[in-house]
Amino acid sequence: MSRKHRHEEHEEHVDESWLIPYADLLTLLLALFIVLYSMNSVDVKKFEDMSNAFSIALSSGSGILTEKSIVRSGDDDGKKQDEAGGIIDSKEEAKDPNKELSQADKAMEELMEREQKNLEELKKNIDNYIEKNGLTSDLETKLNLSQLMITISDNALFAPAQANVKPESRELAVAIGKMLQQYPDYEVVVSGHTDTTPISTVFFKSNWDLSSMRAIRFMDILLENKQLKPERFSAIGFGEYRPVADNKTAAGKSKNRRVEVSIMHTYSDATNPQKISVAK
Repeated sequence: MSRKHRHEEHEEHVDESWLIPYADLLTLLLALFIVLYSMNSVDVKKFEDMSNAFSIALSSGSGILTEKSIVRSGDDDGKKQDEAGGIIDSKEEAKDPNKELSQADKAMEELMEREQKNLEELKKNIDNYIEKNGLTSDLETKLNLSQLMITISDNALFAPAQANVKPESRELAVAIGKMLQQYPDYEVVVSGHTDTTPISTVFFKSNWDLSSMRAIRFMDILLENKQLKPERFSAIGFGEYRPVADNKTAAGKSKNRRVEVSIMHTYSDATNPQKISVAK
């Protein structure tokens, strides 16, 4: 008789292989929360090392933990660490740069107002001198945000084709010097100008020479006043190249032959002669 084999029934088991990666994930999440919880007092070097290790494990070398611009705080005295590990005083951090900037702007506004008031006063004194001495046709003053300019006709100072100030005109230069001594800290630029009529003499090879020497000779008289600071003065000649009128007429040429005395605001660019000459 053939023996019959009875197959034993085996109990079926649920596949629990998914628990392994699930447990690994929970372990990594737990470690992540521990890191986040301790970040407020973590050592920068150790945190970077740990973040690199977790980044490699989680995403093959890159991840959110590679971000270094993390705010670090933790000292009980209210101080914070910067990105380099240094201590930042919370009081210093609270300083408003806009407030400091506004203070600088306020100081500049006060300076501008004070200097504008000074130059308005100086202009008034010069205008009174012009009117008192009947010089309205030879002198004029103009004030703007960069300078106070005194324009003097060449006829009031020089003989034709000459650079020496006429003896009777020295008083004018001396008077201007006395008025300037009340404001010794301003930059003063004396510039000479001619018309387009060419000149070539034993003393002056060109209008450049004539205009430069006229500016220097007038400045020399100003600086006879020892109350003035020579380091604040400069002289320059422009020849015929900065006209204020048409050189085609006699009246225009007369206006172009002039000496200008520019009293500059201390915050303006007194080193740019071109800017000084054309500013009106």
